[in-house]
Amino acid sequence: DGERVYFYFSTLGLVTVDAATGKDVWHAKLPTPFFVFKWGPAMSPVLYKDMVIFCQDDDLYPAIYAFDKKSGTLLWKDERRDMAVNYSHPVVCPTEHGDDIVVAGTGMLVGYDPDTGKRRWWAKSLLRNIKTTPVVVDGVIYISLQSGGIANQWLATADRAETGNSDGKLSKEEMQAFVGETKIPEEFYRRTFDRGDLNKDGLLEGEELDRAFLHPDNFAGASYDAENPADEYVLAVRGGGTGDVTDTHVLWRHQTKYTDHIVSPFIRSGRMFLVKGGGISTVFGTKDGEPLRKPTRIPNTSDYFASPIFGDGKIYVAGENGVVVVLKDSPDYEVLAKNDLGDSLVGTPAIDGGRLYFRTRGKLLCVGE
Repeated sequence: DGERVYFYFSTLGLVTVDAATGKDVWHAKLPTPFFVFKWGPAMSPVLYKDMVIFCQDDDLYPAIYAFDKKSGTLLWKDERRDMAVNYSHPVVCPTEHGDDIVVAGTGMLVGYDPDTGKRRWWAKSLLRNIKTTPVVVDGVIYISLQSGGIANQWLATADRAETGNSDGKLSKEEMQAFVGETKIPEEFYRRTFDRGDLNKDGLLEGEELDRAFLHPDNFAGASYDAENPADEYVLAVRGGGTGDVTDTHVLWRHQTKYTDHIVSPFIRSGRMFLVKGGGISTVFGTKDGEPLRKPTRIPNTSDYFASPIFGDGKIYVAGENGVVVVLKDSPDYEVLAKNDLGDSLVGTPAIDGGRLYFRTRGKLLCVGE
């Protein structure tokens, strides 16, 4: 913010230092997150007025916090026990009653009162987990998401892998064998496995899997389908309202095969631009969600983790292989340049003062005149 720099470390919590000197200003200790799938933490703090907002939906302590950015005093906290693991960052949405802090999570989008941390509204329109971050334009929240279903993940990674017996049932022993040396906490089993094991036979099968890994108050939103949990689509939700706004505020939803489960969309001039693994790009109209052109491959067939960014009339799309494709911000998305940074890149680049900043696996690069 020009005076302080705010960091998150999973073992330290939130750390704030003076931007000029690097000296500590304040620390806020948070629970060390636990991720049973071994993905690890990947969330960053978000600044809003005089607050630092931080959300982490892990397997044991899912919550969103607001701290005073100068003192580190905890202003409010919402325990998100109805959420599974998610990696979606909070965004600010202006509404008729003021700003909302909006967070996408398991099954639903939630709008928080930034002053109190109370849930003002929610739209049960999402899937079982989400890693992309919404984009807000003129009070409308646009989302691109893809989810394979938590039960499917467990069967695919633990039961059907070398750690299991491929019988379509999940045991605690298979889960622990998949996780490896890190012992799964009993608290995790108590909140999940034991809740879902309806017949108490020590195995999860069929609907028991979803009952275990989805909270009874939030059964994966309006998209719940026990037989076919995998889905992907783009959608738009009007911010604001009170209580359950699923039927009144979801403007459109368009099913597609071209979303990415990590890369967030880029929106400008009424167009939603998406890119996914292999360099496949698609464009949807923000008015109705209809495709504006056929899927087109940009000249970099890489995996993608970084989201597209915009600056100086150009869109920068960085691949995991370190190649950055520069596109003209126009309906045709003309390719202007292609640059190889020579190192793997998974973090979204940043722009400040007419310069581009890239954090690769081994370098911090600044590009500009």
